Amino acid sequence: AMGVAYRAWALSQPQRYLLLFGSPLPGYTAPPDTLLRARAALGPFLSVFEGGRPRPAVAPVVQQMEAWERRDPRVAGWVAEYAAGGDGCAVAGAVMAWTRMHGVISLEVEGQFTGMGHDPRALLDAEVDTLAETFGLG
Repeated sequence: AMGVAYRAWALSQPQRYLLLFGSPLPGYTAPPDTLLRARAALGPFLSVFEGGRPRPAVAPVVQQMEAWERRDPRVAGWVAEYAAGGDGCAVAGAVMAWTRMHGVISLEVEGQFTGMGHDPRALLDAEVDTLAETFGLG
């Protein structure tokens, strides 16, 4: 449902989507509050993946996210707002969901799928379903 809502907003407001998620200028550094807003947007995804049972293929990502959470108290605090945290699964799932959604939706908003003969919504649904299987959800 979150992926569908994210896509609907991006398609209804492509200029805003591209302003927020388009390629920045080389050397650009976003204001500090941008990071907080980005984490707030990803926060609800943490609770979706909390307690997942990830397949071995994503174990390196889970381990890296767990280390990031231990190393950075701001990340640990962010995770604690939405999930119990501590195992890296919630963060890994949220980040992977974001990359998959952003990839499909950005390509669609930019018109990269034009003429390919498929429904980008079906592609997004397949990405979400595959991710859910990868994390043992559902």
